[in-house]
Amino acid sequence: MSTERSTLITARPPGLVDVLDRILDKGLVIAGDIKVSLANVELLTLQIRLLVCSIDKAEQIGLNWWRYDTNLTTRAERAEAENVELRERLSELEQEIRKLGAAARVAGKEPEVTTRKTTKKRRT
Repeated sequence: MSTERSTLITARPPGLVDVLDRILDKGLVIAGDIKVSLANVELLTLQIRLLVCSIDKAEQIGLNWWRYDTNLTTRAERAEAENVELRERLSELEQEIRKLGAAARVAGKEPEVTTRKTTKKRRT
């Protein structure tokens, strides 16, 4: 291969893949402010901050909000977790009612308190 041709090959500008790889590896920050004014009265201010990087790089710099964002998690998982929490709380409250009822019966103040046992149908 001639020297002239090898110089052209090594001197060519980076391709899109190279640019994206570098951006995702190092990160890219774009920041700007937009202000809308009418007769020297500021009506609207938009502050724009954009960070483009890989998930690994974001975690390295302490960004992991997507793990806890309720809009990005599966709603079914959230609902099931909430149902489990509510069932546990209901069970605790029923136990409290039984204890209070037993204590009241011993003291002779209240009649026996009965609670209704609930069952949940499991989906398969």
